[in-house]
Parts: sequence; structure tokens; C-alpha cells
Amino acid sequence: MSDRKPRAPKAVISRRVLLAAGGLVVLGEFVAGEGSGGATSTTGTSAGGRNPAGSGSSAKGQASRTPGATPSATPSDISSSSAAKTPPSTATPEASPRTTGSAKAPPQPTYYLNDGPKTIALTIDDGPNATYTPQILKLLQKYRVKATFSMIGTSVVADPGLAREVADAGHKVINHTWTHANLSGLTPSQLTVQIDKANDEIEAAIRQRLDMFRAPYGAWSTAVLERCQQMKLTPLDWSVDPQDWARPGTNKIISNIMKNTRTGSIILEHDGGGNRSQTVAALTVVIPELLAAGYRFRTA
Repeated sequence: MSDRKPRAPKAVISRRVLLAAGGLVVLGEFVAGEGSGGATSTTGTSAGGRNPAGSGSSAKGQASRTPGATPSATPSDISSSSAAKTPPSTATPEASPRTTGSAKAPPQPTYYLNDGPKTIALTIDDGPNATYTPQILKLLQKYRVKATFSMIGTSVVADPGLAREVADAGHKVINHTWTHANLSGLTPSQLTVQIDKANDEIEAAIRQRLDMFRAPYGAWSTAVLERCQQMKLTPLDWSVDPQDWARPGTNKIISNIMKNTRTGSIILEHDGGGNRSQTVAALTVVIPELLAAGYRFRTA
């Protein structure tokens, strides 16, 4: 019996020692795990439910929803930004790639004046012309009216003295391209020739700096407007077109102008490009009638 009693306590003690040792091992592993940031599962999630790799992604996602997201944003981050959600049709000019940063959008063409009640402008295109430009100058002088002459470079080179006469009379002379080309289908180099060469020759003839440009046929494009911006030329269009170039008849030209002219109107007429006798005849009637109606003319 003495042999059996000692063995029972040894077995109990052994089990207690083993349990205690196992507890120390578990405790040691737990402490070691906490010190290293926690053991991760096969899915990459820690025992506490945190994903160290995922937390970085969450921070980036939050940054992408804040103004001024960093360039390191992922495509998914960018797509969630407010700028990317803006439909292209409603995007503001500032969102265009051409106008980002400090670049300013080119000015748009001017169709109306903004110089008080009853103020209008008369513009004469495609000259100078040796036959019709002097007739129009005489008429303008008679009524003390100033007009804007959109001149073609080749026509100016052919008669620089007449171009200078227009400018010396106090009328405004502006660039109307080198050959009256439709600018919409030109290459950048061709466009530069049409605008720059005309500018140089017209300025040399009238001995004045030009600050305005009119596109033939009203054919404006981004490239044309950007070139105007670079050369500091204000783009000028029109708001009243009696189509005198088509020679519809003097009475139709008169009727069109008188019906459509109102405060701020920019009237389009021509002294070059063909027979302009109807234009001269119409202006002989229109100018005094508009003055009698209280309109005052100014250059564009």
C-alpha cells in the first residue's frame, strides 16, 4: 500500500505541471503576438479585425474624396472624385485640358456692343477696293460716322495707300486674314500664315498696331481663338447680316438692316469681293435713317 500512495500524488503533480507549462506557452505566444502587431489569418485579417494593408487603402480612398487629391490616387479613387462625376456636357471651361492650371481660356467672338443705349457699329469687309471703298469713305465723312474696316492682306498689299487713307480718316482697321480663307480646315502652319502675315502687312501699310480680328464666314474654331489670344487680337463677329455680298437688291439690304438693328448691333457690310454698288446705295439710305432714329455709330 505504501507503494501505491506515493504514485498518485506524482501523477497529479505531473498533470498540474504540464497544465501550468502549457498555459505559460500560450501566454508567451499571446504576448509575442501582441508585440508583433497580431497574428494574421489566411485572409490577411488580424485577430482584432484590422487589416494593416487595407488601412492604407482606406486612407487613400478618403483622400480622393477631399479637394486636391494626391497624384498617387488609384483609378478607382479618381473615379470617385467629384470632378470625374461631372458629365462632359456640363463641365465648366476650367475643367478642359486646355484651360487647366494658370492658362486662361481664349476670349469668345464679340457679337454685340455694350456701350449704352442706341449704340451700334458698322463693319465693312473684304477691302480695300479701289472702286467702292472711296465711295463709302465719302458717305461716312458726310454723316460723320466712324466704321470698322475688316481688310484682307492681299488687297492691302495691292493698294496700301487706300488702306492708310481709311485709317487716317479715323476708322478702325482690323485683320481679316491674308486671302479670305475659310480657317476651319487649315493646318496650324496655314492658319499662322493667314493671320500673322495679314497682320504684318496691314500694320506696315496703315502704320498702326492691330488689336482685332474677324474670321471669314464667321468660321471660328478653338485654334483660331487661341491664335487670336496669342496675338492679342479681339475676335469680332456680327449680329446683323443683310447678305449684301449676295446682291439681293438694295431694298432688301435696307429692309434687313432697319428691321434687325437694335442697341448693341454690329452690322455686316462689304466694300470688296465683287460688285458692291447695292451696298453703297443701301448705306446711302440706312445711315441717315439710323441716325434719325437716335442711333449713334462707334467703331467695334
